[in-house]
Amino acid sequence: MKQIALVAHDNKKDDLLRWAKSNEKRLCTCKLYATGTTGKLLEKEIPTTVHKLQSGPLGGDQQLGALIAEQKIDMLIFFWDPLEPLPHDPDIKALLRIAVVWNIPVACNLSSADLLIASSDFFNGYERVVPDFQEYVNRKV
Repeated sequence: MKQIALVAHDNKKDDLLRWAKSNEKRLCTCKLYATGTTGKLLEKEIPTTVHKLQSGPLGGDQQLGALIAEQKIDMLIFFWDPLEPLPHDPDIKALLRIAVVWNIPVACNLSSADLLIASSDFFNGYERVVPDFQEYVNRKV
């Protein structure tokens, strides 16, 4: 079962909810994680359980980052608002950074989310390459 993290900033929540509703069939086959309010709204929109974390500014972004580092997240759908300054911007950048470090597919807008969720490769046995950090550590020593 694929594990997908879903996050949306306030100005993007409606976009994520519409996207989730239009992809409900596929999402309901996955284990879903979401930050705060986004998780509550998703459970009202699609008929599945969403594992709700803290709100992003209260540590939810960091909780998702920890789940990624523990290899418990397979995909991150993060509809963030590039036009709105956010006080927890360092947390957002950290979440996106850790997703890249751990080679997690990331969608930050509707088009990329559509392409990821439609990928038969992702749902039919795709195994991402997990970085070998021991090799990295050995190079630095």
